[in-house]
Amino acid sequence: MRALLTTGHGSRDMLQMVTDHPAPVAGADDVVVRVAATALNYHDIFTRRGMPGITIPLPVIVGSDIAGVIESVGHRVPGWRLGDRVLVDPVILGDRPVMIGETLDGGRAELVRVPAGQLLAVPDIVDLDAAAALPLAYGTAHRMMITRGRVAAGETVLVLGASGGVGAACVQLAKLAGATVVACASSTSKLDRLAEIGADHLIDYSKTDIASGVKAILGKPRLSGEGGVDVAVNFTGGDTWEATQRCLSKGGRILNCGATAGHAVTTDLRYLFSFEQQIIGSDGWHRDDLTALLSLLAEGRLAPLIDCILPLEEAAEAERMLEDREVVGKILLKP
Repeated sequence: MRALLTTGHGSRDMLQMVTDHPAPVAGADDVVVRVAATALNYHDIFTRRGMPGITIPLPVIVGSDIAGVIESVGHRVPGWRLGDRVLVDPVILGDRPVMIGETLDGGRAELVRVPAGQLLAVPDIVDLDAAAALPLAYGTAHRMMITRGRVAAGETVLVLGASGGVGAACVQLAKLAGATVVACASSTSKLDRLAEIGADHLIDYSKTDIASGVKAILGKPRLSGEGGVDVAVNFTGGDTWEATQRCLSKGGRILNCGATAGHAVTTDLRYLFSFEQQIIGSDGWHRDDLTALLSLLAEGRLAPLIDCILPLEEAAEAERMLEDREVVGKILLKP
């Protein structure tokens, strides 16, 4: 079968397209899925570069966000049939969780073997490309924003890094909840795209620091309760953390699901106690988050933001676009 292999750790030269890779065979408890699309994630790039403490069996087929159609079914698998349209939940839980598309072969191929317990049915009305955009970015955003963060109608939500996959999903989910959204990105073109999906206010952080931008839009946060935002989404960390604290209104909360700019942050305790701030962590997603997202797609209330769709052969270019921060939303690869 055709497959895109990550052959070693290093640059994009480690990506190799092959046409004669052995096709997977379903084990007793597995299915084989014909891949309709797999979404690109920065995790794919981390896997290619190499991650401390995680041993990757090389070569490996990455791609964790996978949607497609069942091609074959193991003899102990109940409830699934050939031709069923499915979305893959890529994290296999256990004593030592493993991820499809990291330590197990993933979706950058025509076929992928998946434990049947990782499947979710995709409603006929939902496009498989849209479904493929969900797990890592939208699943993470849903758990952080809705399940953990409980963003509500009437609140004002600040989203840092809003042009990426998780950030764009946060903008869309906050708008669905009835919130006012302040989106931050690094260029006019990215901000224009975020405005198209509902962002109410825009901050170009290449020109204006975030705290000053929020102050100009909503006023300086005051102990009396005026000014600032109710919720700040910060999964970058690094030197953005203290600035984020200065954006919160009295009783505001920071939602966090990562640390792309650095995990060792400085928290100003004066803001934490005097403004009665809350910091809420969120780790990935649960199955209920993916189920809820599929329902939103089926109801026509959510359309994942897809930047572009490329053939599998252009995976290296897709990774370059992501590394060079040229993407707003998600990139899909199709075999």
